[in-house]
Amino acid sequence: MDWITQIEFWHWFIAAVVLITLEMVVLPAVFFLWMGIAAGVMGLLLMLIPDLPFMVQIIIFTVLAVVSLAIHRHYLKNNPPATDEPTLNRRGEQYIGRVFTLEEAIVNGAGKIKVDDSIWKVMGEDMRKGDKVKVVGVDGTVFKVEATQGSA
Repeated sequence: MDWITQIEFWHWFIAAVVLITLEMVVLPAVFFLWMGIAAGVMGLLLMLIPDLPFMVQIIIFTVLAVVSLAIHRHYLKNNPPATDEPTLNRRGEQYIGRVFTLEEAIVNGAGKIKVDDSIWKVMGEDMRKGDKVKVVGVDGTVFKVEATQGSA
């Protein structure tokens, strides 16, 4: 176990390269990348302070990895990546703005419309079957609708 206390800066640089390479080879989940960057920073820090105890190195590495991952997740939450299919996994949002015919009258605020080959529940003001409605929002799997100008 004496070899653990003999860790030098270049060991951290090797760990950084291995972790960043692992990030590229495994499904990119942006997890190993931040651990690799933390290992690289730890290597630089060990170059500046060569007598840093091993346990302090591990603690600093762990803190750097967790903090950098948290900062990255916070950044992604506030700046989501741009995509050409923003509603790909939110099927209901694809229909906002479209006009459909009521398949079942809206009574007490609930009714149904036919969208392509499926039936969707709708919420809105009471209307008759056959009236045209415009989808203005989605709440889970229920469309929020309004009457179009041609409906009464």
